Amino acid sequence: MPTELPPLTDAEKRALIDALGVDLARLDLRARAAIEALAEEVIALREEADTLRASLADAALLADNDALCPVFNRRAFEREVRREIALSGRFQTPLTLIFIDLDNFKTVNDVYGHAAGDSVLLKVSDILLARTRETDIVGRLGGDEFGIVLAHASLEDSRRKAAQLAGAIDALEVRGEEGSSLPPVQIGASCGVVEWSAGQSPAALIARADQAMFAEKARRKGEGRTLR
Repeated sequence: MPTELPPLTDAEKRALIDALGVDLARLDLRARAAIEALAEEVIALREEADTLRASLADAALLADNDALCPVFNRRAFEREVRREIALSGRFQTPLTLIFIDLDNFKTVNDVYGHAAGDSVLLKVSDILLARTRETDIVGRLGGDEFGIVLAHASLEDSRRKAAQLAGAIDALEVRGEEGSSLPPVQIGASCGVVEWSAGQSPAALIARADQAMFAEKARRKGEGRTLR
């Protein structure tokens, strides 16, 4: 049921009637009542339109946001990748993508439960948002995978940024309450960094970054890290 709007004040009625250029003093009672009723309906419709616009804006925001984290969902992220590729191709500016896969995230869910896993995802998204520019695009690509698009950033700069992000995420640890027999789980991040090249599609760019991430994960395992 639509919410009933409060009646217009006399001042609101007069303001609208003045805007219409109507001189009520020249009208008979029936015509005056009709004009006042029309003024009420016009303002009510305007307020209803404002409410609908606000609702549409909220719906668009929900459609773009991940269900859990305050970042783009995969669909919106891929759309933004397409947009950034178009801009990069037009203006010949560098564009890079970081693909992040969390290490030992499955162990957190298995040992501590999905609520703890959700908490880790939220902490990771906070790290990514806090350590990237407002113009960078951050999205959750699914499960424990995140993506970041950096416009006007060289490959070397993006690799340094990925190392900073991995270092911050590597510092995360999930522990039980004091006296708990559950083992602590060290979180980590394997990051694949690639640069867009002319003619490459958004899907191909993301796939290359995914492959680079797996190569980085293999390298980290080679260092003796236990990654799951």
